[in-house]
Amino acid sequence: MTIEPMMKAITAPTPGGPDVLVIDEHPTPAPGPTDILIEVAAAGVNRPDCIQRAGHYPAPPGVTPILGLECAGEVVAVGHDVARYKVGDAVTALVPGGAYAQYCVVDERNALPIPAGLSMLEAAALPETFFTVWSTVFDRAKLRAGEWFLVHGGTSGIGTTAIQLAKAFGANVVTTAGSDEKCAACEQLGADGAINYNARDFVTVLKESVPNGIDVILDMVGGDYVERNWNVAAVEGRIVQIATLNGPSEANFAKLMRKRLVHTGATLRPRDVAFKAEIAEQLEASVWPLIAEGRIRPVMDQSFPFEEAAEAHRRMEGSGHIGKIVLTL
Repeated sequence: MTIEPMMKAITAPTPGGPDVLVIDEHPTPAPGPTDILIEVAAAGVNRPDCIQRAGHYPAPPGVTPILGLECAGEVVAVGHDVARYKVGDAVTALVPGGAYAQYCVVDERNALPIPAGLSMLEAAALPETFFTVWSTVFDRAKLRAGEWFLVHGGTSGIGTTAIQLAKAFGANVVTTAGSDEKCAACEQLGADGAINYNARDFVTVLKESVPNGIDVILDMVGGDYVERNWNVAAVEGRIVQIATLNGPSEANFAKLMRKRLVHTGATLRPRDVAFKAEIAEQLEASVWPLIAEGRIRPVMDQSFPFEEAAEAHRRMEGSGHIGKIVLTL
């Protein structure tokens, strides 16, 4: 198999809107001792990609400026200490950067085999959201069967994943979304309730429908949602903050104290290979079989050719999508 010494990849040399994305040539990365080199077939598009492009989410130190946090493809080279994968294996991988490229290198422990029955496009839509939801909702917040779970932005990649996983493990799920159409999509995925936040106040609705409160909340909004989440949380509820799209909060901490709440935060990208490897092991043991059985599937919104990455970013930032957006190579 011939590996080209130079590859096409997408970067944002200057911060700005989608039009600043540039496709140019970069040296093809060489795998280190425990790395695999993937010939990328598809790469997931995520909100952090857009924030990085705009200049507000720089890559961690030592990480390539090439965009992209997840990909799927075929292994074309392996480091001399790689134990699991061989050339020709089909994998999906979580990476700290570099997925928007013809080739992507990743430690083998942060890659997983593609579940049976999934296409490369679907496989590329798995890592970022499944690693995030598993590590926050189940590992950090300890969601249990029978508890009430609220996820904001139910039709986002995170939201569609969180709904399905929470239902698969026996939780009661409610979500917010920005239209009746999106709410219907959430309920089709299994949500027990979906609230159109442009038509109804989720605090009022949930205080009436779940009077004992929500046990676990996954929030990417921040701003005034922080205190509103505390209002609907159950006593000793757990809230995980994974983004603050609405900016900072000036919440009254007395509410957190009275309910003995735990409000924690998490970011996945800067975490080390070993941490992500633990999540990968848990996903393969507990979630990958559910995907192979068809009980959980990545919700696909739209795919774009590699050359139309700017359009993919516009689709993401327009917030009209339901599920995952993917680039194809």
